Parts: sequence; C-alpha cells; structure tokens
Amino acid sequence: MILHVKNMVCDRCVMIVRQQLQAQGFEVAAISLGQVELAPDPNPIQLQQISASFQVLGFELIDKEKDQLIERVKTEVINLVHYSALNELNQSLMQLVAERLHKDYAYLSRLFSDAEGITIERYVIQQKIEKVKELLEYGELNLNEIAYQMGYSSSAHLSTQFKSVTGISPSKYKASALKDRKPLDKV
Repeated sequence: MILHVKNMVCDRCVMIVRQQLQAQGFEVAAISLGQVELAPDPNPIQLQQISASFQVLGFELIDKEKDQLIERVKTEVINLVHYSALNELNQSLMQLVAERLHKDYAYLSRLFSDAEGITIERYVIQQKIEKVKELLEYGELNLNEIAYQMGYSSSAHLSTQFKSVTGISPSKYKASALKDRKPLDKV
C-alpha cells in the first residue's frame, strides 16, 4: 500500500517517518518525499494508529486524490528549488513539475490555486526566497553568485523579488540579527 504523507519535505522527515513505521512493525518497501510504500498493507485500525502517530510528529496522511496531487506539486517544487541546480534547468520549473507529475500544467495550476490560494508560480518564488535566505545566512556566496545558482537573470531581479516577498532587501536581511526563515512546509 502506498501512503501519501503531508509535510514530509526533507531527508530528516523521511528518516523520522521510516523510524515511526518500523517501530509500529511495518516494513518500508520504498520511501521518498511525500510517499511511503508499506508491506504488509495496514488494516483500517492500523491506518488510524499510523495517522495519529504522524500527527504528533507534524505529518498527516492524505487520502483525497486532489490533495495528494497538490502535495506532490509542493514536493516537486521543494525538490527542484532546494536540491537542484536551478541554473542548469533548460525549462521553466512549472513545466518541469507538470512533466514529472504527468499532468497538464493548466490543470495543476487551477487545482493548486483553488486549494492553496496562491499560484504555483508564487509558491515557487516563496520557496526560492527561503533558499536565498539560507544561502545569505551561510555567507559563502555573494548576491551575484546566489542569483546565478538560483536561476535568476540578475542580482537586481533577485533583489526585487526578495524585497517584494520579505519587505526588505537581501543586504538588510543579511545584516539583520533577527532572521525569519520558515520551515519548508510552512511556506
């Protein structure tokens, strides 16, 4: 049985979910961000127990097909933005997400906007800004290098987007003692 898990957005999340399921006596046949394949199939009571144990940890089982698809969109965006070389992509992130999910982009866009109240494009921008915040805090790259790594056409374009999302410039954010990074699943 394949379970879809909301908020499972990083390698640490995968590890925690795996440990939780193994502690409950399940064999994890396969696991990736947002999905777990279990053996043997849990019965309804076991599913309730899994769901309850996940909720304590900040995860949630998703059972509706459309909700699963929205979570898969989020997971793909997070994977691309946080774990890929964006400057090496030869197509838009949105088209790449649609291809990976084998769905029409217009359909995904409508579904996502209706459910989340923002467009996929806006979600991508928010995720990119969170990654930029992380890179600024590390202090290893200058703004031009960050802009290049994140697939922006220029540091000016990055700065404009950063300020529109956060209300401050990247340099003010970097100089600020108070950082306001968000967990990836809360963006």
